[in-house]
Amino acid sequence: MKKTLFVLIIILVSMVMYGCSSNGDSEDTGDGEKPTLTFGVTNWTSTVPPTKIAAKILENMGYKVEEINADAGSVYTGMSTGDIDIFMDSWFPAQRQYIEKYSDSIESISVSYDNANSGMVVPKYMEDINDVADLKGKEGIVNKEMFAIGEGDPAMQDMKKVIEFYNLDIKMINSSEAAMLAAAQAKMDEEKPVLFYGWRPHSMFDKFDLKILSNKEVAEEKGLFDTSSVNIIANKGLEEKAPEAYTFLSNWSISIKDMEKMIAEIDSGKDPDKVTQAWIDNNQDKIEKMKNGK
Repeated sequence: MKKTLFVLIIILVSMVMYGCSSNGDSEDTGDGEKPTLTFGVTNWTSTVPPTKIAAKILENMGYKVEEINADAGSVYTGMSTGDIDIFMDSWFPAQRQYIEKYSDSIESISVSYDNANSGMVVPKYMEDINDVADLKGKEGIVNKEMFAIGEGDPAMQDMKKVIEFYNLDIKMINSSEAAMLAAAQAKMDEEKPVLFYGWRPHSMFDKFDLKILSNKEVAEEKGLFDTSSVNIIANKGLEEKAPEAYTFLSNWSISIKDMEKMIAEIDSGKDPDKVTQAWIDNNQDKIEKMKNGK
């Protein structure tokens, strides 16, 4: 009796082990578990919408997703070591130096959107002011001042060079982003001329009718405030690690207007998850084309 019971136990244990082994073989040779993908996330408002949208779609494709919050330099370093797989908010040409520095291990795989420009901004009702050069001799219409962000920001150092290049009689009034926008809005509420610093994508372009002044001369000669694009950057191991994710992100694109609309909604207090899910729900055809590489 004991011998029979022992034999039965051996048979049962063998069956269980075979079943586990069979299940394991099926996962390895079939549609096995997909890897975890890590996104680098900066504190810029423009990083949130594309990161959340891409993460939600990749999760629906079967990937696990994690986020690492860091400054831009640390994000690029993390991608170079493989600790971070994807960064959805790389500005060209401003951040091109990182791509060049880590060219052996990271690459730009798609353009998210173009026209991510910055510079001197005026409301569209200032119809006669379209280029920075148009301000020469007319600085008085804006009280010879330009509302700007913190003086320590690198962009403000470049803006000083622009003012000097065009020999404008304009003084920058530096403050926080919020204070700058509040001062500009006070002028615009009365439809008065105003000059301030702006960049796209930003909710200011969704809230107000604005234009960034062209500055072809200084862009060509000094390389200041040239046309920019926002790119998707990935560790070079991503294609092998997650080929479906790589295909999807290689075909990624989103309009700057959609970006500014989402940024404005998030800035107004709406839940970023709900805002980005709404974009996904309204763009299923576009998403399918990105996933299929068409």
